[in-house]
Amino acid sequence: MKITASEFKNGGKIPPKFTCDGNNVNPELHIADVPEKARSLVLIMDDPDVPEFVRADRMWVHFVVFNIPANVRTIPENSIPPGVMGKGTGDKMVYEGPCPPDREHRYFFKLYALDCMLDLHEGATKKEVEKAMIGHILTQAELMGVYDRMHRNS
Repeated sequence: MKITASEFKNGGKIPPKFTCDGNNVNPELHIADVPEKARSLVLIMDDPDVPEFVRADRMWVHFVVFNIPANVRTIPENSIPPGVMGKGTGDKMVYEGPCPPDREHRYFFKLYALDCMLDLHEGATKKEVEKAMIGHILTQAELMGVYDRMHRNS
């Protein structure tokens, strides 16, 4: 399975329009090679480079969507993906773009293909989604982009 973005490559710089310095909208994402047995997809975007003074666990969750239909191949820019919205660290059920307070951070878009739909409520947290996925992950893929507010990626 693969996940790619239209406007940046894996390991590349995330354009400012997808961050708190721009329009703060999700990038267009493309999904390929989903297993035939998949019943649903899960998308989680997080930042593991958060300074300890912001969060003791050093993690910020920017986007959680689960029960995405397994036949979805594109998540358009600035969209609410089909599926159920989970809650990010900012207590919001929307995409929150990169907004690092100190230096360049890595942002991981993690895609999971599951053999089931998750029996969770709207607003479920990343931790709740990850727990519910145990034993149901058929495959996973990852896209990583970087962003640094100090040196505005151009």
